[in-house]
Amino acid sequence: MTENALPYDALLVCSFGGPNETDDVIPFLRNVTRGKGIPEARLAEVGEHYHHFGGRSPINEQNLELVAALQAELARREITLPVVWGNRNWHPYTVDTLRDAHAFGVKRVITLVTSAYASYSGSRQYREHLAAATTELGAAAPEIDILRPFFNDPGFVQANLDAIREAGASLEGGIAGAHIVYVTHSIPDTMQDASAVTGPGYREQHEDVRAVIDAALAQEAGAPLPSSLAYCSRSGDPRTPWLEPDVNDHIAELAQAGVTKIVIAPIGFISDHMEVAFDLDVEALETAAEHGIAAARAGTVSVREPFIRGLVDMILERAARERGTEVPVDTAGSLGAFPDVAPPGSCRMRHDEVTGIPVIAGADD
Repeated sequence: MTENALPYDALLVCSFGGPNETDDVIPFLRNVTRGKGIPEARLAEVGEHYHHFGGRSPINEQNLELVAALQAELARREITLPVVWGNRNWHPYTVDTLRDAHAFGVKRVITLVTSAYASYSGSRQYREHLAAATTELGAAAPEIDILRPFFNDPGFVQANLDAIREAGASLEGGIAGAHIVYVTHSIPDTMQDASAVTGPGYREQHEDVRAVIDAALAQEAGAPLPSSLAYCSRSGDPRTPWLEPDVNDHIAELAQAGVTKIVIAPIGFISDHMEVAFDLDVEALETAAEHGIAAARAGTVSVREPFIRGLVDMILERAARERGTEVPVDTAGSLGAFPDVAPPGSCRMRHDEVTGIPVIAGADD
């Protein structure tokens, strides 16, 4: 029997975006930092990261691969649900994608935000972005729902576990004796605090994923493997506290403690975009080599089969709930599924104030 995606007639993959060539880099960074008072000199400095890769971010090709993988899984299940793609910060812009979708008769969209964890930058900022797009489109805007944060979906966790196993196997002697360094994007402490107001915070979400993977690795190895959570890609005013430790500082500390083998596991990212390609594949691996540590970087979940299967399961679960059918929700870890609609005030940048910025899939009441 064909599974049912109704009431949705399109799936929107909504992502951050990235430059496609050298001339795009500074305009793209201006989009990202608009209103934040970041000087041009700082944009040029960050832009150098992209020039290591020909001025092109890998995120766009990876989003196309994600779209194709979702389309293939939907087709395999005989589900008719077009998959479209739009970005916050570069072409194709979300508002243009939604305008085109409406012109082709799309009335209601389920949105997959390409961030697994709930925080201001990972979830609420997308809800603000989508609200702005619907306001701009007016009567031409389809109704938009957003898939809940998927950090504890079993498919996401399994895909990360598989990637860590593969990286560990590439080290001399295998994963035995390795320290697992889980890595995610750092955020300001205030954003961490805001993420924890209406539910488990950003850091706690990652720690829950870490605990599940640690338990699986320990069961396979017959003994626990040491692990830790570190952060990359901090930016902004250096006087502003951000989540620590920085992955490079942490690797140096591990070396001082006698660690000689690590797996770097980017569980905070779903694809190998710039924070992975530069911050980990260039800087973190160089830091490990400088300190005599054998290091392997695990892949991201990307288009691994468990991850894609899990996303489609979540989409169909949400569709069933919207039709009024209660369906079981399977999660990994101890935190449980996040709500389909974000609680009032969820992940506000300043959680003690109402921002006045409209959002969808949640409110500030």
